[in-house]
Amino acid sequence: MDRSFVIAQISDLHLDGSGRLLATIEALTAALRERMAGFADVPDRVLLITGDIVDDPTPRSLEEAVAVIASFRQTGLFTDIQAVAGNHDAKRPSKPGGRHDAYDYLHLPRTSKTIYYRQAGLDLMLLDSNSASLTSLASGHVDEQAYHAMVARSARLSVELAGSIGSAGRADYSEPAENLVRVLALHHHPLPQATGEGKRFLGAADEPLMYLAAPATFLEAATSLNVTMVLHGHRHVEGLTRYSIPDPRATRGGLEDFWRTIYVLSCPSSTGQGGDDAGFNIIHFGPAPATGRPDYRISIARYSRPRNDGAFSPLDSNMPGGRISLPVGRDLSRDPAIQSAIEIASCASLDWDQVLLLANRLLSRPAFYDDGGESWADRLYTYLVTSHALADLDRKLERSVQKRHLAALAETRTLLRELIGLSAEMLDIDHATLDELRAVRLINRDDLKRRWPALPREDVDAEGKARRRLQLLRNLNDQVKQLGLDLGLGGEAPPQGGMVRR
Repeated sequence: MDRSFVIAQISDLHLDGSGRLLATIEALTAALRERMAGFADVPDRVLLITGDIVDDPTPRSLEEAVAVIASFRQTGLFTDIQAVAGNHDAKRPSKPGGRHDAYDYLHLPRTSKTIYYRQAGLDLMLLDSNSASLTSLASGHVDEQAYHAMVARSARLSVELAGSIGSAGRADYSEPAENLVRVLALHHHPLPQATGEGKRFLGAADEPLMYLAAPATFLEAATSLNVTMVLHGHRHVEGLTRYSIPDPRATRGGLEDFWRTIYVLSCPSSTGQGGDDAGFNIIHFGPAPATGRPDYRISIARYSRPRNDGAFSPLDSNMPGGRISLPVGRDLSRDPAIQSAIEIASCASLDWDQVLLLANRLLSRPAFYDDGGESWADRLYTYLVTSHALADLDRKLERSVQKRHLAALAETRTLLRELIGLSAEMLDIDHATLDELRAVRLINRDDLKRRWPALPREDVDAEGKARRRLQLLRNLNDQVKQLGLDLGLGGEAPPQGGMVRR
């Protein structure tokens, strides 16, 4: 299954416990039900609330918020619901009596939190931006000392973001961190927004205290973490902005490689608080039809309900289907071995038909055929990740599997080890380094190719090694036949299609 996810973003509900907004919530739910109907087969469907869930954190408003969130969950539209706190969700010193802590009551992150969705490769990063926004100073005197303290707290967001991942990465990632799709959610505007699309023609000036105190530092942190998109609420306006930032880690030539692109998407109040236009966003990440490897796109559908009008309609009606299609800007194609490892991990045990299906997928790649287009570094990568996936498969086999099949799988792994050693020899990789590579669970193909040149060593018999490789592949095919497959390994790659069984 191709990696794919949907995020339905709502924001700034401003529930007050009176029940006056429940009819509006029902209209919002009906609109979400209609717009999510086409995504029923997407494995990860997340409802994201970007702050100001309540208007004031009183017991009645928080109880109403719990009930509303429960009603969203009961629709069955979403596989998960996540939220961040807005400035209205936090207790204010000026109103101490009878207020609860919305952070604990609604289980909202106080600093940062990341949720990893293994099937989609989505890393959703939730960030509390209340302490880093100038809005907390809006009612008081902003002197130089107070401003610098706020800037320092805003700058600390980068530390909190990195800390939620850890310097060594996360153990539960099923692929290299560079291949994740990172989406960052917070309440406040990360950068100044001059007018907001929804208020563009009304001439509304930018409120000077509505965004983070150190936006440049925040954006730099997001860039360093490979964030693709930032989602936020707060100002009750629509807005979609693309920021291109120089990438200090760019090593390849070409102007496009020098720039890192981040999209920032704002969500208005989904209940039309204060008479504003209401709205919500649907963000879909998935493969777009293309030749060769899948080309992934982000599709954004924005829906708006004008004041005193009960119907939500596409905001971008001038676009095909009312959707804005955005290129991701980097190759996020997932290796079949990684996809297989995800499926293997999701099963308590594997029957023999599942084993055959996974083995067919793992071995039906160019590196296992007489294909001159693959470099030795590409082959090494493929053999390494396949070896890891086969090890996972072996651990999940049902006990009823026949001994001859187990012996064939063991021999298959032995031949893979020889192919790994042969590729490493051609790249002049020593035994100690090769042992390290074998131990690394998540291998990045690009890092491997950068570390070792694509051309083989000049002091070896390249033709002889190529013949040795083909013989190993044919021996591998003999073992695969023992499993019940005939994939023609070492010969011409077959056309893409179903597996060949004996």
